[in-house]
Amino acid sequence: MPRVESRIATVMFTEMVGYQDGLRHDESLANNLLDKQRSVIRRSSTTHQGRYFGEELVADEGTGLKGWLSGSGVKSQEMRLQPNESLVLFENVLDATRCAVEIQKMLMEYNRDAPSNLDVYVRIGIHVGDVTERDGEVSGEAVAVASRIAPLANLGGICLSERVYHKVRDNLELPMVGLGRQELKNLELPIEVYRLALPWEKQAAVELASLDPRRLAILPLTNMSADPNDEYFADGMTEELISTTSSITGLTLIARTSVMGYKGTTRKVEEIGKELRVGTVLEGSIRKAGNRLRITVQLIDVQSQGHLWAQSYDREFDDVFAVQSDVAKQVADALRVRMLPNETRQLEKRPTKSTEAHSLYLKGRYYWNERTMESLKKAVGYFEKAIEIDPVYAMARVGLADSYVVLADQGILPPSEALPKAKALATRALDLDENFAEAHATLGLVMTGEWDWAGSERELRRAIDLNPSYASAHQWYCVYLRVVGRFDEAMAEVRKAHELDPLSPIMAFNIGSTYLYERRYDEAIKQFKQIIDTDPDFLLAHYFLGMTYASKSMFEEAIAEIQKARALSSAAFFSNFLAYSLAMSGRREDAVKVVDELVGRSRAEYVSPFIIGSAYVGIDKEKAFEWLEKAYDVRDSLLIYLNQVWFYDALHSDPRYAALLKKMGLGQ
Repeated sequence: MPRVESRIATVMFTEMVGYQDGLRHDESLANNLLDKQRSVIRRSSTTHQGRYFGEELVADEGTGLKGWLSGSGVKSQEMRLQPNESLVLFENVLDATRCAVEIQKMLMEYNRDAPSNLDVYVRIGIHVGDVTERDGEVSGEAVAVASRIAPLANLGGICLSERVYHKVRDNLELPMVGLGRQELKNLELPIEVYRLALPWEKQAAVELASLDPRRLAILPLTNMSADPNDEYFADGMTEELISTTSSITGLTLIARTSVMGYKGTTRKVEEIGKELRVGTVLEGSIRKAGNRLRITVQLIDVQSQGHLWAQSYDREFDDVFAVQSDVAKQVADALRVRMLPNETRQLEKRPTKSTEAHSLYLKGRYYWNERTMESLKKAVGYFEKAIEIDPVYAMARVGLADSYVVLADQGILPPSEALPKAKALATRALDLDENFAEAHATLGLVMTGEWDWAGSERELRRAIDLNPSYASAHQWYCVYLRVVGRFDEAMAEVRKAHELDPLSPIMAFNIGSTYLYERRYDEAIKQFKQIIDTDPDFLLAHYFLGMTYASKSMFEEAIAEIQKARALSSAAFFSNFLAYSLAMSGRREDAVKVVDELVGRSRAEYVSPFIIGSAYVGIDKEKAFEWLEKAYDVRDSLLIYLNQVWFYDALHSDPRYAALLKKMGLGQ
């Protein structure tokens, strides 16, 4: 005969949030997080004298909830535990409640230290009542009620039935908030439900309330088109909405780099708001079919998660700029930001009359953002075609200029070839639109590479005045300020850039490199290590960590980090400090071999003379100056680092060093 036991018990029902969505995106990760929450619940249950039942036990041991729910006021229904659900039976209601608090505290502490994509959130419901065990299977009123009130809890929260509330209210130090009488599925009568006010939830509410609603994140638009190749269009529209809206004084926009990390996300608006420190989020989708567009957007308040504004646009492709302009105006209106007349006029400008040129521009930006040699060459081709179709399309000219700047920065093209092209393109874009912030910023960066210090500062400051939300302008102004030795201002600018683009590793990297150039080595090491912990393949962080170790004469550590960067990229850029560190650690022959390889490469492809000159610093000063002079002759933009990097101190006593800086406009 089957063994049946009926009694009064306390049931704690738990539900892990987001598990099913996680399975669709990354099954392995979702199951690892499931194991994490199961481990926490089982460990805490044992501590508080609870008996754990989970779906994994049904499969592995043949026990668990999988019977008929029954009892007073409960409509009969079969209920089986899902993988993300569990229940724990307690003899004492206070034990159950304290166990629930401990579980949520443990998960809160785990989430605080874990990367955002590894967060675990559980909802918990607790009820005391009849339960029946039959051969290890559990059913009854207490199970039914606990399972129905759990979804009423906040993320990481706990809900109690009225019976539990009356039993624990005088013995629990935490306040309880009444949610009123709730009608619950398969329960005949409504019941009173209470929410346990956890200490850290109050702090979280304070944090949400402190978020500025005029600090806005525009999340990547979802591509709903039948053709997956239209992904470039959705990404391009996202970027253009950010650019358009950021031109409104009074709004602060998060940069593209940070928001694109949420592409395809299942994350809650509340979580995104906390991570990006924004009070408002715009999300939506886009469907492109031939020459027709359907764009749906909604503006959401992070604190209340309520909709501030929503709109669907069914338009011809030709109307895409009007849609962008209208979205920006509606956002400003919803957030009660008064637009200036010149801002309205700027929003209503149509960048190009050619839909074909605009489509080519979007493709160019799509590939430019990938930053590989192959993608940059594709970007150049698309931008050139867009300009050919519409010669007065200023945005396409800036896109092409930005491509040449990156090609020079990565050592793919000589700066003497790339920078003049970039300068001409940016200048022409400003002839077409003198208030084009991105064009001023690009021109300012080019002028930094050309050692036009007054012109560089003028253009970068103008870009920031026109668009204070343009993170790259703040970043590039930081580069200029470092070169001219204004480190306090440089750090302020790069921190502003990081505030606008908080998830961008390049902005975090620039904070570290500013520490390095200011010779605050321990702070630089800490910053680079934090970046590597988040992104182990971020090669610039490895390379500059190696540079920082070398600055402290920790040459073995320096060599190890620089070799990691070289393993991630074959670019010549990552060889100069390796040669120096090898030489200074007594491995001169190995250092000479690295330099010889660089010189050999320079005969077959472009290699920055500055890189080769730098590699010679620890080996042969005469050779070092010979190559640094060559770098000056070809206007190598990397020479701006000559007065920043500590290891050039070895050249300071030679009059040729001061003469080089003077010719660049940096000497006395």
